[in-house]
Amino acid sequence: MEKIHILIADDMEAHRRRLERIINGVDSLSLAATAKSGYEAIAFAAVKKPDIILMDIEMESQMAGIKAASEIHKILPDTKIIMLTVHQDNNIVFAAFQTGIVDYLMKSAPKEEIIEAIYSASNNQSPIRPIIAQKIRQEFARIKKSEDQLTHFFKIVANLTQSELEVLKLLCSGLKRKEIAEIRAVELETIKKQISSLLKKFDKNNTREIITEVNELKLFELIGELS
Repeated sequence: MEKIHILIADDMEAHRRRLERIINGVDSLSLAATAKSGYEAIAFAAVKKPDIILMDIEMESQMAGIKAASEIHKILPDTKIIMLTVHQDNNIVFAAFQTGIVDYLMKSAPKEEIIEAIYSASNNQSPIRPIIAQKIRQEFARIKKSEDQLTHFFKIVANLTQSELEVLKLLCSGLKRKEIAEIRAVELETIKKQISSLLKKFDKNNTREIITEVNELKLFELIGELS
């Protein structure tokens, strides 16, 4: 049986030594190298080309392992990376999965669980653990909500008159009502009526809310590109 070559990346010696003992205690596993930082992990991975990397998330920086995983997958896309963490921070773990890692484990996981994770990764059978499944569902829900909000927003924009659109653009550029009236050469009362119409169509209480939404979606930048 061909051995599975493993790279360990962890800045804490005690954790590295424990993982080394686990790997050395299994005949089918082989220790390729040990790294103390994300930078070393990238360098050793490039040279040793391991099958599996056991990667600590927090090393020389809080996200060092995630950054290293991202770089390693650019040069070794087939290398399987298992993240090791001391705490289940949903956002950090999900960020790690977005780099292409296949699994994550608590550093305190028993020896049997670590070995099983290595074999599963080697056989392309790593599980989607509950925390990640939940995070994926939340992310899809967020994207769907964002898309629905975007569709609703552009329906409103499509129903604005050209004058209202021009006033909205000037508001978003930071101009006051009086300044807008002067630029458009109309009475201040006309601008106030158009702004009232904008508030009603966007269903907002004040122009600041509209301006924030328009600027976040970069509406006028998009219109400029299309014109």
